[in-house]
Amino acid sequence: MNNDELHICKKCFLYEKSQESNATLDERIREYLEELTEENRTSQEIYEKRLTVCSECEKLLERMCRSCGCYVELRAAVEKNSCPWEKW
Repeated sequence: MNNDELHICKKCFLYEKSQESNATLDERIREYLEELTEENRTSQEIYEKRLTVCSECEKLLERMCRSCGCYVELRAAVEKNSCPWEKW
């Protein structure tokens, strides 16, 4: 297998899954997202655009950013946050 054939599973985002293997983590992520105030939360459209950028990034691994260690679903949900690589 050459490097072009190597594919690392980046996992799916929580909002894309109907069933999740790690229920405790998922519950905590959902709780965080639900507790964000409207003034701190980004719009759903921007949130999804941010996650699309993250899903295509080589730094994403298992829903986490390998640059900063955050769960990208949490970082993307907060209006004032930004990508450590300035992709959004």
